[in-house]
Amino acid sequence: MIDLKYIEKNFDEAAAKLAKKGVDSALLDDLKELFAKLKEAKAEFENARAEQKALSKEFGAYKAQGKDIAELKAKLDELKEKATALSSKADELEKELEKKALNIPNFPDDVVPEGDSEDDNVEIKKVLTPKEFSFTPKEHWDLADKNGWIDFERGVKLAKSRFAILRKDAAKIERALINFFLDFNTKNGFNEVCPPVLSNSKMLQGTGQLPKFEDDLFKIEGEDLYLIPTAEVPLTNMFNDEILAESELPLLMTAYTPCFRKEAGSAGRDTRGIIRQHQFDKVEMVAITTPEQSEEVFEKMVQNASDILTALGLPHRLVELCGGDLGFSAARTIDLEVWLPGQNKYREISSVSNTRDFQARRAKIRYKDGKKNVLANTLNGSALAVGRTLIAIMENYQNEDGSIDIPEVLKPYMESRV
Repeated sequence: MIDLKYIEKNFDEAAAKLAKKGVDSALLDDLKELFAKLKEAKAEFENARAEQKALSKEFGAYKAQGKDIAELKAKLDELKEKATALSSKADELEKELEKKALNIPNFPDDVVPEGDSEDDNVEIKKVLTPKEFSFTPKEHWDLADKNGWIDFERGVKLAKSRFAILRKDAAKIERALINFFLDFNTKNGFNEVCPPVLSNSKMLQGTGQLPKFEDDLFKIEGEDLYLIPTAEVPLTNMFNDEILAESELPLLMTAYTPCFRKEAGSAGRDTRGIIRQHQFDKVEMVAITTPEQSEEVFEKMVQNASDILTALGLPHRLVELCGGDLGFSAARTIDLEVWLPGQNKYREISSVSNTRDFQARRAKIRYKDGKKNVLANTLNGSALAVGRTLIAIMENYQNEDGSIDIPEVLKPYMESRV
């Protein structure tokens, strides 16, 4: 959650930062009005309390002197009732302010470029050169049909559209990729975790999915439980409302989970193939750090995701997201986009984001700095989206006859084991 004290004291500066993310000024005007109302309600409450305190002293003196206290008591009771009402009013305004704040995104870092959409993102660099084919490369759904790797029709029959079944080597590659990613991440200092794939609403609020993105979540009927959209939710919230020792930081974690998203608002996008599914596998990296460690860990996570793609021999590029394309919780994001020769374009395969203290404030994740409790920084990133990596392998490793080679690093994971 954004720092409300900062916004109140530096409203114009905060508004300018949020404008970079395209935040509607009307929402901020509502905040400004609530700040004024809350300030007024608190002042009225303090005045009533001061008046009540002064009258209480007078009441005590009257009583000690044996004077008639009936009229004074009536005034004191009236003041007490007024103070209670003003206190309730201030509490209600604070709750309304916090409720509105939950729908306001994180401030973007100063280094985030200006822009309205993905068209304004800035390429940082390319890694590996795309292969030149002597034939027209096919897209992954055509290769899937040729090899019998993906069963789209039965996936829809079992569930609905945007579900698919992986078969034959596709299923084996999916499993091999998960193990390869986890092994790669753990060798680079990320501790493996196996979390639940259900989270309650408090946890989803902690990482910023609720309340704003409820329409994109699959909810369990009759339960305060949702299928997770990413392992970022359980990994980050493992430390929800906890105070860590500074010596524990940075905490680096990785996990494989299936992920579930309704893909609300994506109608008509990527309807063919498995680029955009309701259920998909992903290996995630999450870090809890001090503010001072945050940037170095961010760079480590970006490099780690890039190194995995390089090890797989997959050409990719790193892209700095502009303000208009930046996610709700992110202060800064670098996307990794893998080359898909069938589509003749780069497509997102990982987003690595630094949320600074935004999620930590919502989830109350702190660490002890001497005698003070300080909000931690949280970071997250895919390493990698498994289905999209499978697509990239299919398209980059295809042969003219439609067969698909296996990357060398995956071959040990594809061998039969007893």
